[in-house]
Amino acid sequence: MSLSDREVLDAVERATRRAAAVVRADFMRGLAGLATVASVAPFFGFFGTVAGIYTSFPGCGAARSTCMAAIAERLSVALAPTVLGFLVAMPAWMGYKFLTSKLEALDLQTNNVSALLVNYLSVYLSLRRA
Repeated sequence: MSLSDREVLDAVERATRRAAAVVRADFMRGLAGLATVASVAPFFGFFGTVAGIYTSFPGCGAARSTCMAAIAERLSVALAPTVLGFLVAMPAWMGYKFLTSKLEALDLQTNNVSALLVNYLSVYLSLRRA
């Protein structure tokens, strides 16, 4: 069974699209985890801060000035989880954006190379016919 030139070109186009989709899916799988870390880390930080604030107030039966000093110290410590959450989230988000832009560039290059391959094959098939 012999394939026509158009069938060969269509098969090559389908194969290059499938290969590009497989590579993109592999890259996206890793990026999804990075995006999750970037979006969830601040919430863990906020949760830690809320828990720290909640534990700052009970047991404050001393004089008002002593109590305020103790609460201020505890509140400053309670903000540490938020800072840590942002310190984790910011680099993860920047890495995600950087890698996403690289993936888009890879997609563009893959599409260009696929089109170039099909064009070269088309020229080769037309010259072979002549």
